[in-house]
Amino acid sequence: MREQSNTAQRFDDLKRFYAALDALARKTNGARLLSTCDGRMGWPERGVYFFQERGENRTDTGSGPRVVRVGTHGLKDGSKSTLWKRLSQHRGTGGGNHRGSIFRLIVGTALMQSNGSVFPSWGQGNSAPRHIREGEQPLEKPVSKIIGEMPFLWLDIADEPGPGSQRGYIERNAIALLSNYGGPPLDPPSDQWLGHHCNRERVRRSGLWNQNHVDEDYDPGFLDRLETLITEMR
Repeated sequence: MREQSNTAQRFDDLKRFYAALDALARKTNGARLLSTCDGRMGWPERGVYFFQERGENRTDTGSGPRVVRVGTHGLKDGSKSTLWKRLSQHRGTGGGNHRGSIFRLIVGTALMQSNGSVFPSWGQGNSAPRHIREGEQPLEKPVSKIIGEMPFLWLDIADEPGPGSQRGYIERNAIALLSNYGGPPLDPPSDQWLGHHCNRERVRRSGLWNQNHVDEDYDPGFLDRLETLITEMR
């Protein structure tokens, strides 16, 4: 269970984290919009991604956009998942499929709550017949638009899937550092943030489009590894 981290240390660590992301942005020639991406853009096979969101800015630790979601892909032994495959699931093709992306699912629940729309089948089951999926397209399409307009950065981490994955280490510690769940808020979401409408308490309280790791403590040492990985990234 997450303990209330030392606010002064977390403040300093957040500033260091965002300085590292500035260095990453220089390596990647800036953030990309998922709506303009495709699989032919030279993606690394494996990595971690950091989504930002227009209108969501840092208010305590500096200026610029705050990170609203951190993720990776295929951490289980033997997984063949790639970075682009995961990003494309979030992006959506042919309207989108929220059953292949928890990111899409939780954005959809927030959108329904905010505009009063009702899709009883949303989030029900790991698959659905064609007529159900077609009936969900009026929600899938705006979810694709929302996520597609979020700038994101990506970090090449070419390690094998498994319990000792560096990708998993960076992902969970970055989420825990960024999360405002259970502690004094730093760089909190704006009053207009769509996530306030989400039916997932962990999203609302953390200020992130994440559920896992938001209630955990972070290891400050992960920042050393993050900085090294960015420096070594080609």
